[in-house]
Amino acid sequence: MNYQRRKTIKVNVGGVPLGSDYPIRLQSMTNTSTMDTEGSVAQCRRIADAGADYVRLTAQGVREAHNIGEIRKILRQEGYDVPLVADIHFNPKAAFAAAEVTDKVRINPGNFVDAARTFKKLSYTDEEYTHEIERIREALVPFIGVCREHHTAVRLGVNHGSLSDRIMSRYGDTPAGMVESVMEFLRVFVAENFTDVVISIKASNTVVMVETVRRLVRAMDAEDMHFPLHLGVTEAGDGEDGRIKSAVGIGTLLAEGLGDTIRVSLSEEPELEIPVARKLVEYITLRSGHKAITGTESRGYDHVSPQRRKTVAVAAMVGGNSRPVVVASCQPSEIGGALQPDFYFVADGVVENAIDNFIVPRKHYRGEKNVSPLFTMAEIDTLRSTDAPMKWLEVADDTPLDALHKLKDVEDVVLVVTASNVNVTGGEQAFLHALIDAGINVPAIIRNTYPDADDEWLQVKAGADFGTLLLNGFRDGIWLEAPHLGDNDRLVRYEFGILQASRLRMSKTEFISCPGCGRTLYDLQSTVRRVKEATSHLSHLKIGIMGCIVNGPGEMADADYGYVGAAAGKISLYKNKECVEKNIPEDEAIPHLIALIKASGDWREP
Repeated sequence: MNYQRRKTIKVNVGGVPLGSDYPIRLQSMTNTSTMDTEGSVAQCRRIADAGADYVRLTAQGVREAHNIGEIRKILRQEGYDVPLVADIHFNPKAAFAAAEVTDKVRINPGNFVDAARTFKKLSYTDEEYTHEIERIREALVPFIGVCREHHTAVRLGVNHGSLSDRIMSRYGDTPAGMVESVMEFLRVFVAENFTDVVISIKASNTVVMVETVRRLVRAMDAEDMHFPLHLGVTEAGDGEDGRIKSAVGIGTLLAEGLGDTIRVSLSEEPELEIPVARKLVEYITLRSGHKAITGTESRGYDHVSPQRRKTVAVAAMVGGNSRPVVVASCQPSEIGGALQPDFYFVADGVVENAIDNFIVPRKHYRGEKNVSPLFTMAEIDTLRSTDAPMKWLEVADDTPLDALHKLKDVEDVVLVVTASNVNVTGGEQAFLHALIDAGINVPAIIRNTYPDADDEWLQVKAGADFGTLLLNGFRDGIWLEAPHLGDNDRLVRYEFGILQASRLRMSKTEFISCPGCGRTLYDLQSTVRRVKEATSHLSHLKIGIMGCIVNGPGEMADADYGYVGAAAGKISLYKNKECVEKNIPEDEAIPHLIALIKASGDWREP
């Protein structure tokens, strides 16, 4: 439960090493054409000025790879030493060329040797499969030689959306398949004694992303490998959704000491990713040297793929199999937006025309209908004598469990857990795991308060803290407070956003949009805005907006509909993984998307 970074080997990237005891590095990626030398240089400068440690550029072919070398040369002449990374898909020749002129080359095990995936089920005998692994070795050994000669680091970057048909045929579209995809390559690097290797293993689904990274660490540990990790949530989107989703996924892993470099992928200008990434790293690493937390994971807990903590259902509303609830500290009249919390904490205890359940302080409770009193630990002895179908008890996470023995086997109490340690998630989880081992099965809602946090800081902090608890199986409810903000609608929106990013409660359209790069075949940012304007009322749907086909169909695996760049000015539309319309002129694509949704019976009028 105590924060401590995972120990890794050192990897040198253009004179800016990562891993080991070095700071967690920040990076972004250009969205200009790599052949636009002037535009790419200018964007690299902006990203570096924002504080990035590395900048990545796409290299579709050999000429783009060579031009990254020219871009690097100009940047060095201008006094910018930021290392440049080439991003390679499908084209090993481009990887060889990039290795001679860049500081790091990212290759994707899903398409470096295997053919582009078609989602076809393939069949291999064990002998044939072994032959495929040998093909990987034959392709990698010469590439490793070039990287060794030019002191170029390598990133093995697996994306959920670009697993090969070969991997998916044997392992399925699963975290296990993603891990094996990278381990096949990593074993070759280890055998060749080339260790300037960083690994990333990403998904747009935070649950998949977190589980896969944990599985990867376990697999590396089993083979005595200690390579540094690059963390990111792909296609996170833009605005508050993109920031919250990134904080949930990346923050959960950073909180347990994983991650040596991160990228927050936003469908915005790339330099805007860096302040978000910096806040996330600063917030988590401030836990270094915190007051020690005594606690262990509960018996039988699966850290890699946590299941929901088993609790009793109180009033058929909280705990049990109920969806996670949202609590707001305000009067019902102070919420004007479409998203309504499940419970209100009414500080003065005055409730009129109560329709939903309310929490009021114990001293104000007078037996009102649909009111749930909130007790403190000093009032625990009066809990059982209060005539209410639901009673709430607020406890700090350092409360001794023997003080809570009265709660064993009760069915009308909800715990409200607050943090007492700067390591918010460590202390809260230690307490909740102890409850499990003590057989105390009352539901637990996490109440976290963030004073003096501006919007972006709040999105990062709350996303990381609540996301960690939710993804780790503590899913009865969340209660976010930031009194200085003075906007209850916004706080409630953030709470629902965190639950949606954790894949636990859908309250609005889920947009899976990539950040864009030199491969993007249309103006991504304006397109995301226009697609949102047309479909943001379809809160029951997930819609993917992808710049190209590299990750498009695969990363949209659980999306209902997809809008994917097919060629310059041309769009293809998908329903699930199936391409249903190809090469639509861009100015006609959104009406076609709406028509497809209507024809499929999924349209609802605004």
